[in-house]
Amino acid sequence: MKLRQTNIEKLQSQVFDVLILGGGINGAVSSASLASRGVKVALIDKGDFASGTSQESSNLAWGGIKYLESLEFFLVRKLCKSRNHLMKSYPSAVQEIRFFTTIEKGFRFPVWFIWLGTWLYWVMGSFFTKTPRFLTQKKINQEESVINTKNAAGGFEYSDAFLHDNDARFVFNFIRNALNYGCIAANYLGATNAKKEGNLWITNVKDEITGETFAIKSKVLINTCGPWADDLNAKSEIKTAHHHVFSKGIHLIVNRISPNQRVLAFFADDGRLFFVLPMGSKTCIGTTDTKVDSPKPKVTEEDRQFVLSNINKRLNLDKPLTNADIISERCGVRPLVVKGNSGSNKDWVQLSRKHEVEVLSEKKHISIFGGKLTDCLNVGEEIIDEVAKLGIEMPYPPMKWYGEPDAVVHKEFLHQARLMDLDSLTSSASLEPLTQRLWRRYGANAIGMLESIREDKSQAEVLIHGTEYIRCEIHHAARREMVIKLEDFLRRRSKVALVEKIETIRKSPGLEEACEILFGKEAKAKIKEYFGS
Repeated sequence: MKLRQTNIEKLQSQVFDVLILGGGINGAVSSASLASRGVKVALIDKGDFASGTSQESSNLAWGGIKYLESLEFFLVRKLCKSRNHLMKSYPSAVQEIRFFTTIEKGFRFPVWFIWLGTWLYWVMGSFFTKTPRFLTQKKINQEESVINTKNAAGGFEYSDAFLHDNDARFVFNFIRNALNYGCIAANYLGATNAKKEGNLWITNVKDEITGETFAIKSKVLINTCGPWADDLNAKSEIKTAHHHVFSKGIHLIVNRISPNQRVLAFFADDGRLFFVLPMGSKTCIGTTDTKVDSPKPKVTEEDRQFVLSNINKRLNLDKPLTNADIISERCGVRPLVVKGNSGSNKDWVQLSRKHEVEVLSEKKHISIFGGKLTDCLNVGEEIIDEVAKLGIEMPYPPMKWYGEPDAVVHKEFLHQARLMDLDSLTSSASLEPLTQRLWRRYGANAIGMLESIREDKSQAEVLIHGTEYIRCEIHHAARREMVIKLEDFLRRRSKVALVEKIETIRKSPGLEEACEILFGKEAKAKIKEYFGS
């Protein structure tokens, strides 16, 4: 809370080289990449960081095998290379996972033809992952007995990558790095409009917490507002060649369906891809590519029944899943890029999923349209190049602004963790050792957590019962993660709200203490704000 207030004061008193509007994945990587080069950067978001599209993904970093069907070979190649780069840069957080795909009889392509496509996909991915496998109906039954194979023609297995933690957490870590490099960032600051006055952009901002208004001055303005980019451009009288249309994604989280750490993939009754994704002790099921007009869609009862009916039809469950089994829901839009009216006559699912960076040099204005988490590092590098072309000085030479800390730091962390036998303190609620989880989530900052635990072992105790988050993590979030509302922590800095029902969280014995750490005297008010009573 103090960090945010201090940054708001700086936003009002300084002139920035670049102001970034929107704290999703595009804004996060743009701020980290520019700040690492010494650019004076500011970033604001109307809501919390990563509270829009970036918190509603499938938690996958994939090369887009389905884009082979639309013959977007260049895009697939680029995304595969980007996926590989993410896996190498974040070996603890972005890891290979197998996709176990079942094809039903009568599908639009024969199984062998799609299987050959997985080999092409593997080749386009530079042989970086495990090789594909062909699956007979018998093999599917042997390895995943939960799959109903009565109507299966066969299947195949191939690899992509997934995020161990939730997508919003991954995005926030870029913003945290940007802050470390000197970026001035604050959440819950909404840009109402922006105007170019002389050589500066004057962006009018409203504090969504206090209602106060002020202006931020910058030489360059970057719009990374995702689904809301077009609206803000219109308010700022910016005309662009590109604009967005929206694809809705639905995911339901239920108790774990398969004990195996793999993605089960099907094609739903309407032909869309349909995933059963592991999420720790839970399973996330759902689909994407429903055309919508609003950037803020909701899960409808029709959506729920579509997902549940498709999953019940394709799995051998002890009893069918119903609404009562739903722990939480995810629903968001992917902003797809179209140029002029180019997308009006295309089949919806054939629209390209690639991003576009549109630069208005005279106005020193940049808009980022579309984009996928898989391609985020490329976006960050592109923005460095485009901002440099606009005349903004880069005081520092190029450096690696992303990735996990180097091996020396990791080795030191592991050494200290072993000396204090950290893993013996791992809670039974956790599916992985404490050493592994703290490093993946906090990197070099986890070394400071070891010091806290050495001084007081209660810092390694799970605070919100039923979850895996320990006391020192809550203290860390309070100091360094700009948690303004309880939802910020439960939904985005952690995944508690995704894997636990709201009633369970409300009754957790450690909830009040966690809120006291996060919010001090405002703890009770924040609890009431979140739960509504």
